[in-house]
Amino acid sequence: MFSTFQTLTVERPGAAGPVRLAARVGGQGTPLLLLHGHPQTHAMWYRVAPTLAQRFTVVMMDLRGYGDSARLPADTVHANHSKREMAADALAVMQAAGLERFQVLAHDRGARVAHRLAADHPQAVERLMLLDIAPTLAMYERTTEAFARAYWHWFFLIQPAPLPEGVLQTDPSGYLRSVMGKRHAGMAAFAPEALAEYERCLRLPGTATSICEDYRASATIDLDHDRADIAAGRRLAQPLRVLWGEHGAVGHNFDVLALWRERAQAVEGQALPCGHYIAEEAPESLLAQCHTFFRSEPLPIA
Repeated sequence: MFSTFQTLTVERPGAAGPVRLAARVGGQGTPLLLLHGHPQTHAMWYRVAPTLAQRFTVVMMDLRGYGDSARLPADTVHANHSKREMAADALAVMQAAGLERFQVLAHDRGARVAHRLAADHPQAVERLMLLDIAPTLAMYERTTEAFARAYWHWFFLIQPAPLPEGVLQTDPSGYLRSVMGKRHAGMAAFAPEALAEYERCLRLPGTATSICEDYRASATIDLDHDRADIAAGRRLAQPLRVLWGEHGAVGHNFDVLALWRERAQAVEGQALPCGHYIAEEAPESLLAQCHTFFRSEPLPIA
């Protein structure tokens, strides 16, 4: 899927030891970081990354706990899987690629990492586009029955170990199909090669623990970090475009633009004609949005 991209492996120090991060780099132009969602890997960008690489230096990475990046152990406060640590991972990958300032395109869990990355490292993030999320704290505080039914995995995965881990370990493919296949486009939205990659990585040792800890962190330590930003009056200063699927649960249950305008200074966005998996369901629409939002440099004349 990414024959023109080079692989990149980065290690950064962490409280639990070195953190290995898997990434791919391709293209030329201004740097653009792509961050994937759950339960996927960087492979989710297969329908848009090659085109973006014609105008940007594209870096795709696997979040810790996903893809071929490191699986970290659980800890009592879920700090190993906080979005603050994941954001530091992303910054380390970009710096290892020699890219100190960059733009970000991020989906789902990756978009929550991107939010923290822009908040914690504003000198590095020039602008960002977030796909199909509202701010995490707002989504928890304003949850409705309809949202809880649609996003049941949010509330299942945060339960104490070992119940959710056991379910994921017993039938990772069944879990993936339950989460992804029951949304708007069903399983038809995903290319067989990408689906095989998602399933392969879900079976890797330690994945179930990391996934549950990712969600537990979002319901605990990540909310503490968000509340601290709000208490201090900190809002994202970067230009922010938010997109959501018109057939997805996020837009149906939350006023996405209004919630992001509480957390950022310059927000624009709209719904796209798809469900949650925008990059795979509506790649042409997403590419059009990218080309009007992200700053790019012209390709050199051959």
